[in-house]
Amino acid sequence: MTTRRSFLKTAGTITAGAAALSTATGACAVKDPPANNAAVPDTGAERVRGFDRTILDAVATAVLPSALGGPAIRTATDAFVAWADGYEPVAEEMHGYGYAEVRYLPADPSPAWRAQLTALDLLARKHGTEGFATLPMAQRQELLRAVLRDQRGDRLPAPLDANHIAIALLAHWSAGPDAWDTALGARVSPGICRTLGDATRKPLPVTVEPRA
Repeated sequence: MTTRRSFLKTAGTITAGAAALSTATGACAVKDPPANNAAVPDTGAERVRGFDRTILDAVATAVLPSALGGPAIRTATDAFVAWADGYEPVAEEMHGYGYAEVRYLPADPSPAWRAQLTALDLLARKHGTEGFATLPMAQRQELLRAVLRDQRGDRLPAPLDANHIAIALLAHWSAGPDAWDTALGARVSPGICRTLGDATRKPLPVTVEPRA
């Protein structure tokens, strides 16, 4: 069971370039999911959607806590892809009452993130491998630490503010209710309303999914 302390250490810090990576795995190995869903142009639109899932899934198993298990890691990665594909660049932000200034969201970060996946794969190939996804887990994490060595900060940024896809993926997962459930070991589901009948009941424990 992942403790609150170990979760906060995993998802709440990125120091010395890749502190998050050093705590994201446990003793249990996680197998890579099958490859699918390579990045393709969205039909009828100029914007390219999707990611090379072979590489992205390999990154996910390297940076997300291995205690989640393969199915949950895959679900978290699917959610990240759906969020990135659904992002509307430069949309008008919601603003509070009394705010006259109109502000807009950042440009689409996905093209840079796709380029970073390609760069990870090319870098792995320069070391004589068949690509990033073929690297053993320890070597994937070592390569990611090298790539992220210049990252600084005492906490994870918002996903949109992440300047590398590995950080964006971890930040997106850690901002969701599943991360808090994992940290606390119970189905607290923050941000999700509970019925009055369930309000006084103790949250159910988290059921660890079998590793694929």
